[in-house]
This record gives sequence, structure tokens and C-alpha cells, in this order.
Amino acid sequence: MAFHVPFARSGIEVADRHWLTWMGGPHDGAYAASANVLDWFGGPLGAVVPLGLLLLLMWQRRWWSTAYLASAYVLGNMVVVQVLKHLVDRSRPAHPLVRVDHGSFPSGHSAGTALLVVVVGAVLVPAARRRSWWLIGSAFTLAMMWSRTWLHAHWLSDTVAGASIGAGAALLLWCAFAPLLARDHVSRRLPGNEDGVRRRHFGYVGSLEQRVDGVRNQSG
Repeated sequence: MAFHVPFARSGIEVADRHWLTWMGGPHDGAYAASANVLDWFGGPLGAVVPLGLLLLLMWQRRWWSTAYLASAYVLGNMVVVQVLKHLVDRSRPAHPLVRVDHGSFPSGHSAGTALLVVVVGAVLVPAARRRSWWLIGSAFTLAMMWSRTWLHAHWLSDTVAGASIGAGAALLLWCAFAPLLARDHVSRRLPGNEDGVRRRHFGYVGSLEQRVDGVRNQSG
């Protein structure tokens, strides 16, 4: 069962149609190449990249980070987006330039891109470098949103809603998983330097022989 949001009776419809007019073309050259690459990234690669990241986290034995990625991807990019597509049942712009599925609202490509940006920032990017990552990720998300409207696959409001849903789901789950992700961060450092870990976390001051030798050296 679907219900129809009255886009036509709001300013959203006016803005969407004005934006679509600006995206009128010509649809060739560098713009076409860029838009089609982004369409491909959000399509086939939209599943490959999260899967590759999932395997990387599992290989690193970062189980809570793995659970966070899987939960965010399933909840944000599959459940919420697909449910809304069928509930809202919004028609797409006429004559899309790429193959599209059912329902225009929200944009799955935009949702998946924004979600991936937040998840990568949470589990792979050091805190000191996240400001730069957010700028890069935001630019990439905006490029994806542009490509969906330039290809006439979505209305502008579809892409805004999609990006908001993807980023919002990833951020909410990041807050929920934050204490568990911190454990992953600590455990990732443990195996590589056991002596340093003992000194930092357990107050390790050396073996009995090392302490005796130290006393002898000091007294000598």
C-alpha cells in the first residue's frame, strides 16, 4: 500500500522543476562521463565498496566496527530507503538517461554515498584528520546528488532526502556504537606491541631480573 506525498502542492515541486530545467543539458562531454561514472559507483560499486570494507574490518578482527557497518548499511540504505520508495511511490522525472527502479523518493545513490562517507570517517579515518575527510566526503556526496538530477533519475528533493537519511542513519548508529568502536580501536593496537601495551595499560615495570639490574646500575 502506498500513500502519495503532495509534492505538487508545495514549494518543493516548484524548486524541483526549476532545478530540473537547469539540468536540461546538453547531456554529453565531460559532464556525461562524470555523471555516468557516479551512476556506476552508486550502482554496482555501491554494493562492492561496502562489502570490501566489511571484509577488511573482519580481517582486522574489528568485530564491533563490522557490526556497525553492517547495521548502518542494512538499516539506512536498504530498509529505510526501500520502505520509503514503496510508501511514497513518487514518479521520477520524464525520460531518465539511465536505468532506474521503482520510486523516485528518496535517492538510494545519494543515501548510500552519504552513509558510506560517515561510516568510513567513523571506522577508518583518524580523529585528527576527520575535518578534511568531511569536506572531501561532502563534496563527493554533492557530486552524487548533482549526477542523479543531471541524469534525470531523481528530483532535487529526492537527493536531499536520500543524503539526509544515509548520513542520519550512520550518525545515529555511530552514537549507539561509540563505546564499542572504542574497544575496537584499543584492541587493534594491542597485538602489535605487547611490551608497550603492558607498560601503558598495566603499569608494567619490567621483569624481576630487569629491576635488579636497574638497581645495580643505579647503585654503581
